[in-house]
Amino acid sequence: MMTYRQLLNESREYLKNAGVADAEIDAWYLLSHVFGISRADFLLYGQDECPKDKVTVYKKLIEKRAARIPLQYITGVQEFMGLEFDVDENVLIPRQDTEILVEEVLKVCKGKSVLDLCTGSGCIILSLAKYGNLKMAVGSDISEKALQVARKNAKKLNLDVLFICSDLFEKIEGKYDIIVSNPPYIKSEDYISLMPEVRDHEPKLALEAGTDGLIFYRRIINDLPRFLNPGGFVFFEIGYDQGEAVEKLLSKAGFTDIKVKKDLSGLDRVVYAKTVSHTK
Repeated sequence: MMTYRQLLNESREYLKNAGVADAEIDAWYLLSHVFGISRADFLLYGQDECPKDKVTVYKKLIEKRAARIPLQYITGVQEFMGLEFDVDENVLIPRQDTEILVEEVLKVCKGKSVLDLCTGSGCIILSLAKYGNLKMAVGSDISEKALQVARKNAKKLNLDVLFICSDLFEKIEGKYDIIVSNPPYIKSEDYISLMPEVRDHEPKLALEAGTDGLIFYRRIINDLPRFLNPGGFVFFEIGYDQGEAVEKLLSKAGFTDIKVKKDLSGLDRVVYAKTVSHTK
């Protein structure tokens, strides 16, 4: 027999020994997920005996976390912009830093048409559709499996977004007022040193971007004049050391009003710009 408190303590130590950085947080989150108890419940009933059947389920999830499978893939969900998104190993896990990208787009997107390249789970375009009062919302991704997750999220959130399977602009038609993207931007040499949760479980297709990490920015920026309306905006999420490089790519392509936005840690996270000098 085991109490909730004993189970939590045992699991926390097990995860710590497995090298999980947030062992205490993750052990508690999975306990709450499986048993449906709040912090207040735990304070009141922590010494109560746990249901045997759920203990078995909980321990299996702890084993997965100890194997460095991300918590979000274990539970199948991740919160982003106050919304709950389904996730699996076909999509990147939405991250808090990306909310900065969404918040910047929300400042200018009312009544606009928006295209989200490399949409993955759809968290960016669906958040914009939820809060942005858009004229039109489109998300594209090269992975059909990722788009299945995105469409599932659109249905779950009851949002009208068109998803297209496309290698960047390959199957995109028409022009948009805003193009936003969180493309792959990890340098090949840096990929191997990523945390096991990321390197071994999140899709490499959505992470790795060649020797300098700029492949996808170059490709997107090169084609922007054909797909962005005059006076339109482009927004990118970037790596912490890529602000200057992406800024130069945009400037060379004729963009103006180029800005770099930092994340909560004070690191470059978003680059955005307005219009292009040649729109034909």
